Amino acid sequence: MTQNIPRVSIPPHVSLLQMITGYWVTQALYVAAKLGVADLLDNGPRSLDELAAATHTDATLLQRLLRALASVGVFTEAQPGSYALTPLAALLRSDTPDSMRPQAIMHGEEQYSAWGDFLHNVKTGGTAFEKQFGMSYFGYLAQHPEADRVFNQAQVGYSKEVVGAVVAAYDFSPFNTIVDVGAGYGALLTAILRGQPNARGILFDQPHVADAAKEPLALAGVAERCSTVGGDFFVKVPAGGDAYVLSLLLHDWDDERSVTILRHCREAMPAHAKLLIVELVLLPGEEPFFGKWLDLHMLVLLGARERTVSEFEALFHASGFELSRIVPTSSGLSVVEAVPV
Repeated sequence: MTQNIPRVSIPPHVSLLQMITGYWVTQALYVAAKLGVADLLDNGPRSLDELAAATHTDATLLQRLLRALASVGVFTEAQPGSYALTPLAALLRSDTPDSMRPQAIMHGEEQYSAWGDFLHNVKTGGTAFEKQFGMSYFGYLAQHPEADRVFNQAQVGYSKEVVGAVVAAYDFSPFNTIVDVGAGYGALLTAILRGQPNARGILFDQPHVADAAKEPLALAGVAERCSTVGGDFFVKVPAGGDAYVLSLLLHDWDDERSVTILRHCREAMPAHAKLLIVELVLLPGEEPFFGKWLDLHMLVLLGARERTVSEFEALFHASGFELSRIVPTSSGLSVVEAVPV
């Protein structure tokens, strides 16, 4: 006999309260990530007293933190007074290829603080991060090596979540030389080169980033086919590529500076080359989409934006390109392909 269990709808005020208090979860995840709790549970459950001693925290207060996170599926009380990993908590380990610990730390520190001045953004057009910290976000990273390290690790982690989807969706086989502009540590370029054993790559980023990328490229086994070039894409980019990949780069910059980057790509590339923008393409209407929230985050941090198809077309028109097609991927990102005109 099947029983019909009535569904209880969530009252609007409860739904809205959950949204209003969303920052509670953000900061709880940040504290757990900063303390390295997930790393301590890598070999199995541990008692609360052991965790408190290892993290130099008060056991009673740590228990309250873990109790709250367990209620949303992050950690679990394996037995009274003992905690263990869950699939979500496992992503907070630092020694796993899909680690999201750097992202939890990055979003819980300076980026979190910047959102406190979002009203300033909306009322004045000024960038919230600059009001909060007195300098641009990238200028801040240049002066704070630890924040810069966490940022780049977070970019690697996010890239690893999406590179497989990009490589699966787009055919890179026609290209002999691929230039990755603003490549970070080269997660996407590495995946492309692994899938195309006859191709060569050029990793292009700021000098200190390009230099730091040499080790992960070597560990990935693609260093012999990939050169690293340090420079400034507002000045010039390496010439001679068959494909120029800009992954999650243009959303860091306003339209004027994005056009500058694209014009330098256009100057560097031969007539047969293609421009490949890997980003979230904003959907029209009220359909839920992560990119609509990331758009606000780019506004808060950088005074920048995510873009619609027509906004990409406007950038291309101003920089000597023409949109040829958009290739969606399973990650939510799309490969926006353009050709020189």
